[in-house]
Amino acid sequence: MSDSRQVHVLNPFESVRKLCVSITKEMSERIVGQEEITTCLSAGLVIGGHVLMEGVPGLGKTLMAKTLADVVSLSFSRIQFTPDLMPSDILGTEVASVNKLGEMEWTLRKGPLFANVVLADEINRASPKTQSALLEAMQERQISLGSKTYPLDPPYFVMATQNPLESEGTYPLPDAQLDRFLMKLLVRFPTEEEVMAIVARTTGKFDYPISAVASAEDITRAAAVIRQMPVADIVTAYAVRMVFATHPTSDAATDSVRRYVKVGASPRAAQSLMLVAKFHATLDGRMNVALEDIDRAALPCLRHRILRTFDAVADNVTTDAIIAEILKKLPKDKRWQSRGK
Repeated sequence: MSDSRQVHVLNPFESVRKLCVSITKEMSERIVGQEEITTCLSAGLVIGGHVLMEGVPGLGKTLMAKTLADVVSLSFSRIQFTPDLMPSDILGTEVASVNKLGEMEWTLRKGPLFANVVLADEINRASPKTQSALLEAMQERQISLGSKTYPLDPPYFVMATQNPLESEGTYPLPDAQLDRFLMKLLVRFPTEEEVMAIVARTTGKFDYPISAVASAEDITRAAAVIRQMPVADIVTAYAVRMVFATHPTSDAATDSVRRYVKVGASPRAAQSLMLVAKFHATLDGRMNVALEDIDRAALPCLRHRILRTFDAVADNVTTDAIIAEILKKLPKDKRWQSRGK
C-alpha cells in the first residue's frame, strides 16, 4: 500500500519536471545562449507570474516571447507601446450592430490583451492611463469594458520590455506596478561566439522550427502541482528573512542596505521567491525547496522591488550589488531564526 501511494505522489511531479525541461530545451533550439532568461520565462509562464525584461534593442526579446508561445501552443500578441496608445487600443471595445431581427446588440471586438502570451514592448512609453488598464489584466486576469467584465483564459502571461538607453518621452512604471511583476530580467549582450551562432542561424536558408510540447491545460495543471510542493519551515523563514534584509531598519540589513536603500521589498517578494524557487527545484528533479533555490531566485525577484536612495544613484551602486551583499552575509544556518522572532 505504501509503495503505491508513493508512486501516486511522485508521478505528478515527475511529469511536471519533464514538461518544464521540455519547454526550456525547446526554446534553446531557437534562442542562442540566454539560458537563465529562457528558464525564468518558462518559470513565469508555468507558475503564473509576469516578467519585465530590460535590455538594449536587438537582443531577441520579441523572439523569446514568440518562441515561448509557440512551444506551448498558446495565442500570442505583441503590443508596441507609444505615448498616444489608448486603453481601448489594448483592451478592445464593444461595437453596436443590428441583428437580423432589427434589434440592437453589442459585440465585443477583442483587443490584443485577450491573448495567452502578451508582449508589451517598451511598456514605459505608454501613458499612466494605458498602463493602469494593463495592470488590471495582469493582476485580476480580467478586462473591464463598461459595466461588463471579461475573464481572460488561463494561462495568462505578460512579458513587458524596457529600453534602458532611452528615457526621453517615457513614463517610468510606478512602484506598485513594478511590484506586480514576478521577476525583472536583465538581458545581457551575447558573447562573440553566440553572435556568430545567431548570424549563422538567421542569415542562412534553413530555419529552426520548434515543436509545441504542451497545451494550455498542461500548463495549468503544472502550476497546481508546483504550488503543492512542500517547503520546510527553515526555507520559508530564510526567504522571509531575505526580504526583511532589504529594509534599512531591519536588524538583518547590511551596511549597503542601510546606506543605499530607501524602501525595501514588499511581502509579495517573499511569495515570488518561494514560487520561483519551487520551479527551480522541479527543474532539478527535487520535491523539496533548498536554500540555494531561494538564492537563485533572489536577483530576478528582488531587483525591481528595492528603491534606492540618491546616494546609491550617485555612487553607481546597483540593486544587484546590494542583493549580492545580502546573499553573501545572510546566514544559512539557524542562528538568525531566534533574532527574527
